[in-house]
Amino acid sequence: MTAGAFALLLALGAPPAPKTLHAQAGSPQPGQTTPTFRASVDLITTDMIARNSRTEQFIADLKVNEVEIYEDGVKQEIVSFVLTHGGRVLNMLAPPPAPVQEGIILPQRRPTNDAAGRIFLIFIDDFHLQFRETPRTRQLIQKMLRLLIHEGDMFGIVSTGHSSISEQLTYDRQVLESAVERITGGGLTPKEITEGMQTSQGPAELRHRAHVAFATAYDLMRNLEKVQNRRKAVLYISSGYDFDPFVEGRLEEQARRAGISETTDEKGESLAAAEQLRTSSTYRDQRSQQELAATDLIGELYDLTKAANRANATLYTIDPRGLIAGPDIDQDIKMSDWNAYVRETQDSLRVLAENTGGIAIVNQNDFDKGLKRIDNETSDYYVIGYYSSNPDPLRRTRKLYVKTSRPDVSIKARETYSLRPVIQKR
Repeated sequence: MTAGAFALLLALGAPPAPKTLHAQAGSPQPGQTTPTFRASVDLITTDMIARNSRTEQFIADLKVNEVEIYEDGVKQEIVSFVLTHGGRVLNMLAPPPAPVQEGIILPQRRPTNDAAGRIFLIFIDDFHLQFRETPRTRQLIQKMLRLLIHEGDMFGIVSTGHSSISEQLTYDRQVLESAVERITGGGLTPKEITEGMQTSQGPAELRHRAHVAFATAYDLMRNLEKVQNRRKAVLYISSGYDFDPFVEGRLEEQARRAGISETTDEKGESLAAAEQLRTSSTYRDQRSQQELAATDLIGELYDLTKAANRANATLYTIDPRGLIAGPDIDQDIKMSDWNAYVRETQDSLRVLAENTGGIAIVNQNDFDKGLKRIDNETSDYYVIGYYSSNPDPLRRTRKLYVKTSRPDVSIKARETYSLRPVIQKR
């Protein structure tokens, strides 16, 4: 499944037209300034949350001249400055409006007093949610309806696997309520991973599912780039990712399938089948290839965070497993394997959230607290924009720094963004 169903419906606000200046030929006349040439430059936007450093109260009266944004240490000119606070949207500075793109289908208009500017995209990675987590995931969505998604908020929902959900952006809460009943976890169990087909790159089905999940999420981020001056929160529901899991369990299963039996070494001490396989050069080469293949998937994960930053979308990752104890008894997993698996899956969700300015709700059963925090962060915020003064296309990833001249005010904003990948034409 892909996020193609959102392609036309996500563009609630078309991006500003590329800023292009033209100049007459010839040398500048006295009193004239040398013209500046700029072609096809995208508007770079970032969310910004300003709070009182002592009370944590949101600061809703910042002026444009009190805020500065730097790209790679170079101060940029702010050309858009939009405040959303308490359900009201105030456009304090805006670039020239862009024409509506042909073929874009806009959702039905809402009353102006209902335009809080919030968009929620619920991303259910049911390829990485085990079946036993289905009830908790459904309860989590119901909590979102009660604590997070309010009247007037727009939302969409998409899944990666067996649930087959792809609901267009809507204000209709009944759409989400009906989708809840279709959510079904279909993730691999530890036993299925260790006993499944292994290739030189690792567990074949695990890699396939990771590719599908990231491709679906990546397409979603690409579509979100069309939305400007709106807070875009992606509620990323997943049990996380470990691209090289249960190494010891897979080693033992591989030894069993190879027919290797326990033997004794030169000292007469018993030597387990797995240990015999571990010392072979063939296995060592295989492990090197599998570890290298895992880094490819890690790269896909980081590409997803870059795509989210380009779209100015914040990922809020939520692990419905809650507080994790030991593995199920019927899974027969070594504790060392299990602990490493839990750590990797939780850390992957933290990476997705922290690299896009969001928070990760992992290893906890109190989802209410996390959902209320997301509600606060998506209710009061600024969106500031600028056209980069750095024309170097080779500088793909750039650091952002936002500050204010007002004392006792702390600023939270994303710290990086990446240019779109260059597509080579044949």
